[in-house]
Amino acid sequence: MDYFEYKGGELHCEGVPVATIAAEHGTPLYVYSSRTILEHYARLAEAFAAADPLICFSVKSCANLAVLRLLAGAGSGFDVVSGGELYRAMKAGGDPAKIVFAGVAKGDDEIVEALRAGIAFFNVESAAELENISRLAAAEGVKARVALRVNPDVDPQTHKYITTGKAENKFGIDLEAAGRIARDAGGLGAVSLEGVHMHIGSQITLVEPYVEALEKVVAFVKKHRSEAAPLTHVNIGGGFGIFYKEHEAKPPAEFADRMLPILEAAGVRLIMEPGRFIVGNAGVMLTTVRYVKETGAKRFLLVDAGMNDLVRPTLYDAFHETWPVAADVPPPSRSEPDAEYAGLEEADVVGPVCESGDFLAKARPLPGLERGDVLAVFSAGAYGFTMSSNYNARPRAAEVLVEGDSFRLVRRRETYEDLVAPEDGN
Repeated sequence: MDYFEYKGGELHCEGVPVATIAAEHGTPLYVYSSRTILEHYARLAEAFAAADPLICFSVKSCANLAVLRLLAGAGSGFDVVSGGELYRAMKAGGDPAKIVFAGVAKGDDEIVEALRAGIAFFNVESAAELENISRLAAAEGVKARVALRVNPDVDPQTHKYITTGKAENKFGIDLEAAGRIARDAGGLGAVSLEGVHMHIGSQITLVEPYVEALEKVVAFVKKHRSEAAPLTHVNIGGGFGIFYKEHEAKPPAEFADRMLPILEAAGVRLIMEPGRFIVGNAGVMLTTVRYVKETGAKRFLLVDAGMNDLVRPTLYDAFHETWPVAADVPPPSRSEPDAEYAGLEEADVVGPVCESGDFLAKARPLPGLERGDVLAVFSAGAYGFTMSSNYNARPRAAEVLVEGDSFRLVRRRETYEDLVAPEDGN
């Protein structure tokens, strides 16, 4: 699953005790395992090898330049959803011929930047966007390669905020309208419609929704293939689930076993856009207990990390295993099913942000903890730092990358000067 392991009563990331990292760089702190990142990427590539996949890592899940450089070095492409993410991917050495650009409301300046960079594909979300890309590409004297993002109206059975492939979602084009666009694509001289894209949601732990959606997409490809729209590529997006609490997530080979025959029958090249699967369990957030507060009805652990550092628990009601970095036993989600724990006390782990929704864990059985103890919030590598903010004028956390027995700071902690720099002197 990952390379975070308790050895001799201490949590290690690969060969490094995470307490050592916290002592040097302070908390809140994000810590990433390079070995976990690379192995998860390799597992996907191996599972889908028969389809010769172009794997485009989803930059929005974890955008640190060191992480992107690591993946670029492994051969990964990138899935970007903004001009800023395109800039990051290129800055990290990403090959523009392996970059796909998604998003429902791309700006003209972002489209032009991507055209000039020579990216692989735009994932197009509407007829109006397709016409606009054609207009801008003509002005640049180039032809844009595009894929239609279709909405297959499939329920991925995940949280409503990360469901993206149902009819009521803002993403994609319904299949009937997409068919009309494909038939008319030849009239737009500055675009080449070469693929179909889908993305039905995130943290999907069942194979069936992918199979249902892919069968609809492949039927669309077969029906609407033409000289004007060769439709040689199918992009299945991302969304493969990971372990958070229960071991409900499926290995990529189970998805591949069901999906590869469908792709092979269609004779298409596969593109995929994983994010969480690669980095979700490759990162933890470290936080320090500031105070222990007892009330008549509750026990609170008041820590130095808040919802501005990790918003997923309050935004999605997401579960992140939370456990001290110094502990005789690993947390329950990483133990044998029949493991017994004694002396645990139920507590809410909450932060310093002035919101009732500022929590990392609720009603969680935990060992006795005191001021100064460090906690690890697991499975925080995806959508952790990238969704963090400066709410309450709080500087954002530092980030560290572990490589075997060594570690290095890959993003320094923000300062108060960083907070006001864009405003200073105005």
